[in-house]
Amino acid sequence: MTAHPDDRLASLADGPATELVTLEDVEAARKVLAGVVRLTPMEPSRPLSAALGGPAWLKCENVQRAGSYKIRGAYLRISRLSSGERTRGVVAASAGNHGQGVALAAGMLGAAATVFMPVGAPLPKVAATKGYGAKVELVGATVDESLIAAQEHAERTGAVFIHPFDHADVIAGQGTVGLEILEQCPDVRTIVTAVGGGGLISGIAVAAKAISPQVRVIGVQAAGCAAMPASLKAGRPVRLDSYATIADGIAVGRPGDLTYAHVSKLVDEMVTVTEEDIARALVMLLERNKLVVEPAGAVGVAALMAGVIQAAEAPAVAVLSGGNIDPLLMMRVIERGLAAAGRYLRFTVQCTDRPGQLAALLTLIGQQGANVDDVAHRRHDPRLRLGEVEVELSVETRGAEHSDRLISALRQAGYPVTLARADHGLR
Repeated sequence: MTAHPDDRLASLADGPATELVTLEDVEAARKVLAGVVRLTPMEPSRPLSAALGGPAWLKCENVQRAGSYKIRGAYLRISRLSSGERTRGVVAASAGNHGQGVALAAGMLGAAATVFMPVGAPLPKVAATKGYGAKVELVGATVDESLIAAQEHAERTGAVFIHPFDHADVIAGQGTVGLEILEQCPDVRTIVTAVGGGGLISGIAVAAKAISPQVRVIGVQAAGCAAMPASLKAGRPVRLDSYATIADGIAVGRPGDLTYAHVSKLVDEMVTVTEEDIARALVMLLERNKLVVEPAGAVGVAALMAGVIQAAEAPAVAVLSGGNIDPLLMMRVIERGLAAAGRYLRFTVQCTDRPGQLAALLTLIGQQGANVDDVAHRRHDPRLRLGEVEVELSVETRGAEHSDRLISALRQAGYPVTLARADHGLR
């Protein structure tokens, strides 16, 4: 029987699974990374501060080299390969961030890199990975299938597989984010970050708990891909049977053995957020902080905004783990975020097929202060009665209360209104 790719990936991790990374390992990593990675800024967030009742900050790894924190662990891992190993080259599998981090690090260290990506990977991420000098192979429909191909490439060619999270060097490299947070915000009480395979939160927790044990370290996963909470409940790493989320950067079906050991011992809480929570956070970051962040990078902010963390004390820091978002996905996510906030409505109404009816409908919407973004007028749908038409509209509003008033006014005027599923929060 062929092993599941998550299990085969876990088997590639080196070293004892229960030997935790230390603060000394993270501090040694920072020396290696000096002059390589950027000291990313810490930006204040007024909306989060208002929600928490105290200072809240954003650790902006979305502006890190290659667009995410991944360069930290990738560079450290490759830098510690022998000259012979570097000569054989390195190989990785990724839908985006890890591949770009490996490609950039390998180029800086003189190693050839091959990155396997799914056939449907966003073109900007494929182009960026190639731009950093890696050879990109598009294999399979999912990252899981790309992982199998990467492992087979490593076994066939002798190239060194660079694990995306379950390796001590990778964890130590990511832990330098934690060191920076504690230096930039010495009185921090809560650190919130995204969790995929667990490398970033493992490294941050190592640094935070060693330097300031009272700091609470909180992990966040998308509700549609929450392998870590399931693993913690089971007492061991478990694999999800299926998963789906817009946060592709943390869409990992099974945590690593080493990362699970760190999280189970050092992380205070794991929470999940919905797709609507994530979309709403992305819109807030774009509007209020002028920051472009990918869905995975926004889940920490989403958790603070949604209030799902049991005791988030201020000062709090949310890590924006990446900013590599496909513009097409950004368009869809912004629309979803606006809909979740009640600022973008999609709905249909039925009315009689008489001259002036469409104009009357649009006039009523305008009188309510809403802006029509798009209109589709259909009269030939077999579901419609004779002499009836259906109008589908996309409308911009000023928020949930305004949306509710608009829908109420339409229904009071006799228009049957059916809301699109994306706007299920409104009735």
